[in-house]
Amino acid sequence: MLELIQFIPLFPLIGFLLIGLFGSYIKSEKLVGIIASAMILISFGITLTVLNAFLQTGGETSHIVPVFTWISAGSFSVNISYQVDQLSLLFSSIITGVGFLIHVYSIGYMHGDRSFYRFFAYLNLFVFMMLNLVLASNFLLTFLGWEGVGLASYLLIGYWYDQKFDGYRITWTGDAANKAFIVNRIGDFGMLIAIFLTFGLFGTLEYSEVARQAMANSGDLMGSGVILAITLLIFLGCTGKSAQIPLAGWLPDAMAGPTSVSALIHAATMVTAGIFIIARNATLFALSPTTMAVIASIGATTALLAASIGLVQNDIKKVLAYSTVSQLGFMFTALGVGAFSAGLFHTMTHAFFKALLFLAAGSVIHGMHHEQNIKNMGGLKKYMPITYKTFFVGTLAIAGIPFFSGFFSKDEILWQAFSSEQGSIVVYIMLAIAAIFTAFYMFRLLYLTFTGKERFDAHHVHPHESPSTMTFALIVLAILSAFGGFLNIPYPLGFFFSDHPSIMSNYLEPIFADANNLLGKHTGHEVHAIEYALMAIATGLAFASWFFARKWYKSDETWATPRNLVKNFPTAYKMLWEKWYLDQMYYKGIVDPVLNTSRNILWKFVDVRVIDGIVNGSARVVEFFANVIRALQSGVTQSYAGLMVLGIIVIIILMAW
Repeated sequence: MLELIQFIPLFPLIGFLLIGLFGSYIKSEKLVGIIASAMILISFGITLTVLNAFLQTGGETSHIVPVFTWISAGSFSVNISYQVDQLSLLFSSIITGVGFLIHVYSIGYMHGDRSFYRFFAYLNLFVFMMLNLVLASNFLLTFLGWEGVGLASYLLIGYWYDQKFDGYRITWTGDAANKAFIVNRIGDFGMLIAIFLTFGLFGTLEYSEVARQAMANSGDLMGSGVILAITLLIFLGCTGKSAQIPLAGWLPDAMAGPTSVSALIHAATMVTAGIFIIARNATLFALSPTTMAVIASIGATTALLAASIGLVQNDIKKVLAYSTVSQLGFMFTALGVGAFSAGLFHTMTHAFFKALLFLAAGSVIHGMHHEQNIKNMGGLKKYMPITYKTFFVGTLAIAGIPFFSGFFSKDEILWQAFSSEQGSIVVYIMLAIAAIFTAFYMFRLLYLTFTGKERFDAHHVHPHESPSTMTFALIVLAILSAFGGFLNIPYPLGFFFSDHPSIMSNYLEPIFADANNLLGKHTGHEVHAIEYALMAIATGLAFASWFFARKWYKSDETWATPRNLVKNFPTAYKMLWEKWYLDQMYYKGIVDPVLNTSRNILWKFVDVRVIDGIVNGSARVVEFFANVIRALQSGVTQSYAGLMVLGIIVIIILMAW
């Protein structure tokens, strides 16, 4: 049954080819949507089948399933082969499960679009590439999927290529797609160099063999320069794909695409690629304490800065976009402090509640006739009851309200950041503040959108609930967001059960056994009073954020307080509104110098004056001598005879000489 893993990415590929080649001939939108969704559903079913078969084997040893030889050159050989283990099956389940719901949702959301079939072809391509990324048994096949999701994201973000998009120096959705593509190429360059260094050090690109050699030679490799280079370059690639500082600027602009694309990119696929690649190479990262510290620091900084920006955003999708950047910071911090299972658990719960929130936001946009400014909404609760209730569940989950999914995963990361030897009190405080901001801006978003006065033009905008294809996905994701956290109940809470129910941690334990040994982490756990105290503090702060958001934003009459805060702290507000000037710094420090150098030096001087000067100058020299020689061609016969006689005389003199 494990051999079936090779068919998991096959069906999305079939869907892409069928719809891409023949979709224009299919007149029924519903049929196109059914074909695309069915391919993902089949892959999800195969994933569960393989997962069950793997667990029946005991789940202790990974299995490699070769498909065919991809590259063979001398001693170098790479296969198209897939790895069956806890990590690949976890990510495959998330990608296909949540991806299926997003496909079903898109049938209703994209109804009437002029290129309906093209959209679903791109969605299937995206899932195919992401599945290759997480199922691959070697770096090279992962890199193929890595680049493939970059291509698919470019196609989907710029899907409405003829529409305007309001962003910093972003005029068209195509510009946003270009920004995502180019920024990711920077990170991908680091990833590619890391692959070369890995092969040079270990002589193989197979993950299992690299991990085995790294563990066998851990004494020599611990803290070495080559391991530091490899891990930092891999992390550079991760900062691009998973939108961490300094390559975080592209993800909010990815909102230019359809909302279901945002859900797919932000929740189930592309942005989790960075989390996956670090988890897959946990043994290598455990050998580099410096890289681990860098990951934790950048993760915590990104979480805090992005959460602070989310406080003042008014675009419903932009709030969620910065929330995604912030939540990814939590995941990277968990990986950086060695809490690998906690980071992956939050990846899973985040896939549930962030997909829910984006799809619910899309439902609002659909019902509001493409309005995205939450200040032009209000009072939608009575028009869109299912959307409101599911959005509320997603908000409770991401805010960390007990006992929704985000409460379990985020609290575990906070505890690990505080208690781990690789963590610190500074990292914990940064994450705690980010969590406070998250709860506040999410409830602010909830109340400004669904409660208070109706701030839209009722003569032109008629809010309505979304069709069943959309609400079905919302309801399923709401259930997962509400109860998904019980898959990994933290030890202090599970301690009261006779059999501790940390299902996720126990499931992932074999994957990170070597890395945990290198980091000196043991599988046992003691109950500490301080852990209960921190849990109570985090919960109290989440409720406090909820209280103030409700007090200030539930009714339009209470907006005076936040408005006064803006007036009293204009500089701070300006910093947040301008997103800490990150985009401006990128443009002033990188983009503008490159453009100016290209325009004024490479083009106007090197190209026009030097290269064109040489070419045009040679032509002018030829023209000059041609004009001189042309004067000799008078057309008078006597002149030609005289010149001939003169030539004969010159020849005779030279011969006589």
